[in-house]
Amino acid sequence: MNGDTKGGGEDLGLQSFAARLRRMTAEFNRIAHEFANEHGLHTTDVQALIIIYDSPTPITPSRLRDELNLTSGAVTACLDRLERAGHIRRARDAHDRRVIHLHYLAAAQEFAAAFFRPLGRSTGNALARFNPDELRTVAAFLDAMNEELTLLRSAPRSR
Repeated sequence: MNGDTKGGGEDLGLQSFAARLRRMTAEFNRIAHEFANEHGLHTTDVQALIIIYDSPTPITPSRLRDELNLTSGAVTACLDRLERAGHIRRARDAHDRRVIHLHYLAAAQEFAAAFFRPLGRSTGNALARFNPDELRTVAAFLDAMNEELTLLRSAPRSR
């Protein structure tokens, strides 16, 4: 199916989609890197904040380590920076004091808004170009991609 086209002769094959996804990922990474630099943080710190913020329940440092694919020492250094900057706090679990949960602080909301506001405007501008049926298709594609990437990440690697 590589190189297949639909309507308007536009390339909708695998390589074309891969290039589009790489370009979007590179732009997100560039924006995150610039934002981190402007605020004296590492790009990893911004990635960690996003993971902590998006987690439906308080996340543990070990789960964050897995999500970021970092060493324990690197995650500890990242959390130390975020805690010093007032973005997160670490709290021991009430039932198992060995477990630590990471909490996104309310004071960090404006920091997050400064990062997400321009991305939100850009996303809104892009969304406005599509009708609801098209958006359902885009959402289904993105959900499927995230499922596939999760499977890929958990699959054993051949070297």
